Amino acid sequence: MRARPDILCIGSVLWDIIGRSAVHMTAGADVPGRITRLPGGVAMNIAMTLARFGLRPALLSAIGRDPEGDELIAACARLGVATGHVYRSDDLPTDRYMAVEGANGLVAAIADAHSLEAAGDKILRPLGDGTLASAAAPWSGPVALDGNLTQGLLADIAASPLFVAADLRIAPASPGKAERLLPLLPVRNATLYVNLEEAGLLCQRRFASAPEAAEGLLDRGAIRVLVTDGGRKTADGATGGIVTAEPPAVLVTRVTGAGDTFMAAHIVAEMRGESREAALRSALDAAAHYVSGDIGS
Repeated sequence: MRARPDILCIGSVLWDIIGRSAVHMTAGADVPGRITRLPGGVAMNIAMTLARFGLRPALLSAIGRDPEGDELIAACARLGVATGHVYRSDDLPTDRYMAVEGANGLVAAIADAHSLEAAGDKILRPLGDGTLASAAAPWSGPVALDGNLTQGLLADIAASPLFVAADLRIAPASPGKAERLLPLLPVRNATLYVNLEEAGLLCQRRFASAPEAAEGLLDRGAIRVLVTDGGRKTADGATGGIVTAEPPAVLVTRVTGAGDTFMAAHIVAEMRGESREAALRSALDAAAHYVSGDIGS
């Protein structure tokens, strides 16, 4: 009998193909560096971090029945991430993400999550058929959800009885997909994790700081939000007020996955019972440690 997962991670699970260089890059640059292929995707990045903290995460996603998919399933097993509930498609290829990073941060990225989008609500079947939960007995634990799902599916989730008892933690995946989260903004059991740009897109205005953005999102109807702004002040906004903290000053050597690490570490801290202030600091420390990692990793 399978052990019940501590948390469900719903969204993109794919191969990250990342080119990193220690020099400043602009469009058209041709420089030496390292190219890696690692398990990635927002849901996967969160799940990997949760597993490193000793939790048992399970994925709900779509992975192809191709060699890349088989390799990805095997990699998940080695990392302590459960894939027994993942939808495996005979027709859809395993998704991929490609990015180029320099000393000046992310230069460009392309996310190919078309198979996840095409799979649609098939990835949620274990939550409705009694395998993990059902409409009569909905999942009552934490759920990390990412914006790589289609806007239609995210809107369905916002109104679905399958999620009414969950502790929903939501990330937009990228600024280009931030507005997909609008239906989830007022959901009473939802916490949104966004950066300053994504907050502005959700509110259709510019913000000068994370605390200002958190206040704007709360005014827009959000119940709880966490807003990051790179190396500047981070904010946790809720009905009880806005809590802020400064990220540790570190040398940044990688950025892809930093927001996912922050979100996962924050979830773990709150599951441990830490206060809002302590959880925010714990998450910022974990993200700082991640971004300052070895350039070749």
